[in-house]
Amino acid sequence: MVHCTIDWSPMSADAWDDAFKSIRRSTLLQHFPYAQANRATNQTGAKHGKILIDEVPAGLVQVSEVGVLRNMFHAVSLDRGPLWFAGYGSPEHVAAFFSCFAEQFPKRLGRKLRVLPEAKDNTPNRLAMEKAGYARRDEVPGYETIWLALDEDTESLRAGLNGKWRNILSKSERSALTVSEDWSGATSAHFLTTYEADRTEKGYEGPSVKLLVQLLKHMIPRQEAVIFNAKDQDEVVAAILVFLHGSSATYQVGWTTGAGRKLGAHHQLLWRAVVQLKQKGVLDFDLGGINDDGAAGVKKFKQGLGGKEVRLVGFFN
Repeated sequence: MVHCTIDWSPMSADAWDDAFKSIRRSTLLQHFPYAQANRATNQTGAKHGKILIDEVPAGLVQVSEVGVLRNMFHAVSLDRGPLWFAGYGSPEHVAAFFSCFAEQFPKRLGRKLRVLPEAKDNTPNRLAMEKAGYARRDEVPGYETIWLALDEDTESLRAGLNGKWRNILSKSERSALTVSEDWSGATSAHFLTTYEADRTEKGYEGPSVKLLVQLLKHMIPRQEAVIFNAKDQDEVVAAILVFLHGSSATYQVGWTTGAGRKLGAHHQLLWRAVVQLKQKGVLDFDLGGINDDGAAGVKKFKQGLGGKEVRLVGFFN
């Protein structure tokens, strides 16, 4: 039986980053700047923990919290964590971690817990969460995403694209579209205004503009945020926002016009992102949430890049 402890000693951003970079499939929500953006947006604090399994460093966890009256009323959220170093993250390790976490943040009157573990949806992980005393919210489907590994060379990655997806990309590349990268945030105002209008018109869920503004504020100086714009005759017809975190990156949000859709702009934007991220040493690309209920078309589009679908174990209280 393994033994887990969590060391909550204060960590600097640099110390967190050094450890974070070694983790494959690191998540944006566990990135240090995300906690900074969340603090500015939602007035939440953050705790940063080093996970030890049998006294050996095994992973990291970032928790957001807010409390009043000396935490008499206390809200704690663990989103898409913990993250594990190589060799760790088995169901046994997950069970040990959440047993330890439950001891340190026990359920009580006045405390609200929300946990979205970065653990695959399987029987051992569900049992681990149940054993630790967490109740799964069955009415909320487990979060799903697609991870695209960027270890292979560009030619192999292109060959791995769905045939129809690759054909649309090739046709788009032959069009008059031009694709540019913005690492400075110069086009962020137009991007965010159009994103908010698109989200309002179509009624889909997505991060608030307020949060995105804060993420850009904290990540642009670190060269960890990039907007890819596709233009047709000097008009931006599609754009996507990508965040880099450690050795991973996340396709956060995007939008397209009718003209952009006809020209296959999003295909070209995502492919340009893949190429540029690979050049920057990114190893894993999180293509963002997918589902079959209201966004089947988005899911099919993302599947075209040839990544691996992953369903997480669920939401717990």
